Amino acid sequence: MTNVKIYHNSRCSKSRQTLALLEEHNCNIEIVEYLKTPVSAVELEEILTKLNVAPREVMRVKEAEYKEQGLNNDTLSTADLIQAMIATPKLIERPIVLANNKAVIGRPPENVLTII
Repeated sequence: MTNVKIYHNSRCSKSRQTLALLEEHNCNIEIVEYLKTPVSAVELEEILTKLNVAPREVMRVKEAEYKEQGLNNDTLSTADLIQAMIATPKLIERPIVLANNKAVIGRPPENVLTII
């Protein structure tokens, strides 16, 4: 049985579909409702490393908060963007799934099949 961690938002259809897919594959699932329990800077850095992406690649750039906070400013550092995602977890793309020391974004949900 594969151990997985899903950074989940139950209000998001893609997140719910991804969770259902993990359940169908009998994974041992740790659900992190990141809007209720925000991730730490260390966790977010680990996720970014496993995804092999820059912070903006996991940010929901169409959210009003992204523009309101001036996060489209190219001079912001990685640390600045990580702090923005910690302060406003709604900005984090979802769902993010970790398994077997790898990570994927569950968009589409079938992406998780590559790591379980």
